[in-house]
Order: sequence, then structure tokens, then C-alpha cells
Amino acid sequence: MSNATLIFDGECEFCQQSLIWLQQKVVVDAIPFQGADLQPFNLTREQCAKQLYVITGSNTYAGADAIRYLLQLRGNKTAALLLGASGNLGRTGYRWVASHRNTWPIKIATRVLQYLNK
Repeated sequence: MSNATLIFDGECEFCQQSLIWLQQKVVVDAIPFQGADLQPFNLTREQCAKQLYVITGSNTYAGADAIRYLLQLRGNKTAALLLGASGNLGRTGYRWVASHRNTWPIKIATRVLQYLNK
């Protein structure tokens, strides 16, 4: 059983492929925000349309902090450490990816994830 709930964009192919990659090593309850009852999580659709959320116990992680938590959970401790150490650069990078999901760099990253997920 999972101790983490992931609320993500279920319509985003990059997000879907990232979730498959994550679930190869980690059990999480993944909920697409589009059809979710967000009230128990104290989140709105507008918030969830902008970034992913991970809820674990009494903690809620958003955006780059959520990615960092998930990387640690998956065992990618070096990547998690680098993301945390990057500070605002990592948060800016996350916001760029989240707002540019239909650009060619993200489409390429999606294809790489699809390949890795085979």
C-alpha cells in the first residue's frame, strides 16, 4: 500500500510516461486531477492545472519539491539532491516544463520515457 498520493495532469502524455517510470519502483496512489474530488486534499483545479502535488501524511509537496520527494522515494537520491541544491533554478525549470508540455523538447523527453518504460 502506498503512503503517498500523487495528483497529476492525467491528460499530459509526459506526465503519464513519468508516472509509469516512477511506478516501476514505487507504489503511489496516482489521481488525475481532472476527475478527482480535490476537496479532501485542500486543493483546487486551478492549482492542480499548474503543477503536480504529492500528499503524504500531513505533508503536501508541490511542483519541483514534489518531484524531489518522488525521486527520493524512487531511490534516485543523487537526482533528488541535485534538484534540491539547484533551488530556484530547479523550480524555474519545473515551471517551464509544466507550461511547455507541447513543445518539441518535452515531446522528445516523452519519447525517451516511452522507450525507457518498455
